[in-house]
Amino acid sequence: MSTSSQQPPPGRRGVLWRLWSWWRSLSPPQLFVGAFLTLILAGTVGFMTLPGLYAGPPLNWVDALFTATSAVCVTGLIVVDTATYFTTWGQAYVLLLIQLGGLGIISFTSVILAALGQRLSLRHEQLAGSGTSLVDDIDYRALTWAILRFTFVAELIGGVLLYAAWVPRFGWGGAAWHAVFHTVSAFCNAGFSTFTTSLEGFQANLPLLMVVMGLIVVGGLGFLTLEELNVWRRKRRAEGRFRLSVHSQIVLGTTAFLIVAGWVAFTAFEWHNTLAGMSVGERLVNGLFASITPRTAGFNTIDYAQVETETNFLTIVFMMIGGSPGSTAGGIKTTTFALLGLLAWSRLQGRPTTSISSRTIPESTLQKAMSLFIGAFGIVTVAIFVFSVTEFGDGVAAGAAPFLSYMFEAFSAFNTVGLSMSATGTLTTPGRLCTVVLMFIGRVGTLTFVAAMAREPKRIKGGFRYAYEDVSIG
Repeated sequence: MSTSSQQPPPGRRGVLWRLWSWWRSLSPPQLFVGAFLTLILAGTVGFMTLPGLYAGPPLNWVDALFTATSAVCVTGLIVVDTATYFTTWGQAYVLLLIQLGGLGIISFTSVILAALGQRLSLRHEQLAGSGTSLVDDIDYRALTWAILRFTFVAELIGGVLLYAAWVPRFGWGGAAWHAVFHTVSAFCNAGFSTFTTSLEGFQANLPLLMVVMGLIVVGGLGFLTLEELNVWRRKRRAEGRFRLSVHSQIVLGTTAFLIVAGWVAFTAFEWHNTLAGMSVGERLVNGLFASITPRTAGFNTIDYAQVETETNFLTIVFMMIGGSPGSTAGGIKTTTFALLGLLAWSRLQGRPTTSISSRTIPESTLQKAMSLFIGAFGIVTVAIFVFSVTEFGDGVAAGAAPFLSYMFEAFSAFNTVGLSMSATGTLTTPGRLCTVVLMFIGRVGTLTFVAAMAREPKRIKGGFRYAYEDVSIG
């Protein structure tokens, strides 16, 4: 009788009820992937139908899909010049997609539900609070509000500072839009710019570059770590002691290491190349910028088509690592990179477990890190192969960029970076569609995408398994 009370009246068992049942059956990964896919499709339709977006002819469907995906996935790769192809309204539309994609559909939906006084459902809490169980002191139901508060405060401060830096060049009125656009784009690690050559024309404006770098780093740390730092600040003031979680320790430590190591390497590699002709201070700041932007902001103050080969290789490595979990950045994430390093070190020392800061990392987490790295590497490898077929065919190779450019392009797209060696504009239609897929999977995450596509596992009665048999390695 209880089941009959849950069934709708016979007249309501129509299309709407079937849609509602289908919606309730979706898993959190499917909802997450579906939310981004819906926003991309809506953004594409907007590019094709909204008036006043273009200074000239409108985008075709493929380029509209490419641009919408790049904006929602906060990548920054462009097939048309954002500075000249779009009107101010068009740039504002791109910025809206960046902001929505950067914060995530789930965060906005959570805030709307909270504002209406409705309690989050269990599966919605799984989406909005993914990963927050790592830190017991953080209320995941309040985390979404913290995300929005911190985002808009950070963007407000960054916007004011960028405005002040641009006023001497563009005047009180002209500097406003550039400041707003680049603040959101930098904090969301998007890399879109209202200047044709990104920030190459501002190599000597060191305060401006420092503000942009600050926004990139803060946006790439992850909201979980930022909120825990806030809790750490309050707890230390009230109680005198508070221990950061291993997650936040790894995020902060790995981020600092990558920034410093990359700063030294990039500055040394480009000292007599793209940094030549600058003062010592300008070389150091631009070298620091080159260390920060590949993970995964996409702004550039130097032309990556002119840099040394070792610089491009290191940039690819940094693009693959990306930012931190729960942030607007892409990549395999700093925690995955750190855990793989810790795993290798522990095995070389003959230790059966992997530990850091007097804590042991669960084996399931290490396996997930390995799966993520292997999956990401496999996807990018397939994409590079696709580029080698679509971009080096008959009639294409003569005017095409070298192989390294397309390898660079694949890593940049999958890790939602947006840097390019000038190969994006030469991509064929299959190449652009391949890049769209790369940006989408890279934004939602490899493991999330696989989980969304996977079928429900079959239950095996009695816990049956096959016998073990070892395989030689190496």
